[in-house]
Amino acid sequence: MEKPRVVVSVATSIDGRVSLRRDRPLMTTDDGKTWETLRPPSAQAVEEARTALLDRLYSPTVTLEGSGSMVPPSAGPLTGLPPAGPDEVYDDFLAVDAARWFAVVDGRGRVRWTMKEAGGQHLLVLVSHATPAAYLAYLRREGISYLVAGAQRVDLGAALRRMRSRLGVTCVVSSGGGGLNGALLRAGLVDEIQLIVLPAAIGGTGAGLFDGPALADGEFPTRLRLLSSQTEADGTLWLRYEVGRSR
Repeated sequence: MEKPRVVVSVATSIDGRVSLRRDRPLMTTDDGKTWETLRPPSAQAVEEARTALLDRLYSPTVTLEGSGSMVPPSAGPLTGLPPAGPDEVYDDFLAVDAARWFAVVDGRGRVRWTMKEAGGQHLLVLVSHATPAAYLAYLRREGISYLVAGAQRVDLGAALRRMRSRLGVTCVVSSGGGGLNGALLRAGLVDEIQLIVLPAAIGGTGAGLFDGPALADGEFPTRLRLLSSQTEADGTLWLRYEVGRSR
């Protein structure tokens, strides 16, 4: 089955950073407060216009994030969970019949969830057949939906196709960090990129828009076609690109 359309939609600094440090998620650390100070007055209105455009063009029903947005890279699988049998838990589990989802890739079972729904979006965890069975049993006990895609790690292409076949999803918006966006890009799964560029430079290594392995010999950079651009007087840029298919 055809995958949903994938739009990477994030805010970056002028040097392409999506967070201040690679090991400090904006969602769960004080770095998030510092990041907010980088946003000029126009940023809120531009973000609202971007959301309205996405809704009008594609009606996305899934926001996609990586577990690295919730926990640091050093975090391992949850411990102290009751053991579980490996058979039943490796079937997809849909706890609710929802129209909108907040999907998180967590193949290692690293996030202990404190929310199941927010802003009309229900939590959906993307896991693999290598995810600890105890973690999947934990999700079931908590009433948290999940889809199983991939053998040793989450297969993003398969996960997207399962979202289409199981949930009827036609468009996914990735608002995640560089690890997730980089994996989507390398797998050839990104169709469009929407950037809000903030007038600030952060520097450092990692924490880029598309993190991941370098191009291999014979691989070509992903070509983009500019669809639109908007410049605000306070320095905020809104850039929209269509992703070309790799040669």
